[in-house]
Amino acid sequence: MSKCAIIIVASALCFLSFFGLAHGIDKFYVKGSVYCDTCRVQFLTRLSEFMPGATVKVECRDFEGSDNITFSEETVTDAKGGYSMVVDGDHEEELCQVVLMKSSRSDCNEMEKESFMQSARVSITGNNGIVSPVRNANPLGFLKKERLPECLPLLDELGINEDGTFKPQ
Repeated sequence: MSKCAIIIVASALCFLSFFGLAHGIDKFYVKGSVYCDTCRVQFLTRLSEFMPGATVKVECRDFEGSDNITFSEETVTDAKGGYSMVVDGDHEEELCQVVLMKSSRSDCNEMEKESFMQSARVSITGNNGIVSPVRNANPLGFLKKERLPECLPLLDELGINEDGTFKPQ
């Protein structure tokens, strides 16, 4: 057998083994974190604080736009503000997301209703090209009631006005 044929056969075997691993996943692990947006900018900054004891929910529902919920489970963040949840089964035909439920801090419990900060979509299927069973969700944040005084210099450094608009260059 020529070297070229050996390389092609070896490549095909590797591809098939990865393909088989991806489709054989029956448990997924959704991981993420929750933070307090201390500057009320709706994104993580160096002044943001991760929140232990916050509650999030992973929820999956049919793509069809119906309210048919196929999976729903809550969990609480650990001492570092992180969470990890096991999701059984493949949810390829469903829309799954992690949603903020409850803050652990009375000074940081506001949710911006029109914001992307209160939920994060996750793809919970083995048919998406991701071989690992771990699905990482974007960080989710609650808004602090009062912006920290240290935020104004940070906002200036980032080129952001106090009202959240960008400063002209």
